Amino acid sequence: MTSTTERAPATAGQPAVPTGNTYDKYGSTNPIVRRLMATFQRTLDELFAQAAPQSLLDVGCGEGILTARLAAQLGSGRVVGVDLEDPKLAAHWAAHRRANIQFLTLQDPTLPFAENEFDLVAAIEVLEHVPDPELTVAEMARVARSHLLVSVPREPLWRLLNLARGAYVRELGNTPGHVNHFSRRAFVRLLARHGTVIETRAPFPWTMLLVRVGGR
Repeated sequence: MTSTTERAPATAGQPAVPTGNTYDKYGSTNPIVRRLMATFQRTLDELFAQAAPQSLLDVGCGEGILTARLAAQLGSGRVVGVDLEDPKLAAHWAAHRRANIQFLTLQDPTLPFAENEFDLVAAIEVLEHVPDPELTVAEMARVARSHLLVSVPREPLWRLLNLARGAYVRELGNTPGHVNHFSRRAFVRLLARHGTVIETRAPFPWTMLLVRVGGR
């Protein structure tokens, strides 16, 4: 996901538009945010290690911060990050270049890859933004050989926390650009339609799942 301008992929007949806020949680100096993000990233690393992929597709990679972090753990394994076209992302992608990373832009929600092309397909803080999460997850499962790794804000906790800190009050705590609001149960139900949920984690205030796809 992006750490500055978050974006949502287009659906058929709808243009891709930038969405979201401009809060850089990965670079925050706030001690509470830093603690939350440390727990989030530790959980992500643990599930990534459990999946033990040799290749990775990062859907909605944003500036590529997490893409590069995970690529470093793969050594020479193939890593591709994809997101909507945005000139502002080009400089960030250049800064995160590694020999095993390729960044690509998408024009529509169909992923331009073959079935089973990647061991692991990730969407970290993305599905709350997409107009059709069912289609996005189906595409991810199609191109994944063994696992999906996904996370979303846990609702309604996320909005309640926003209200508690006086954020987005007019929107009843909804972060701009969040068009889907997943409880943990609803998120598990969505992913279970496309594979077997083998790990459910709850790094506060998110839900993170590791999913085995296709019985592989």
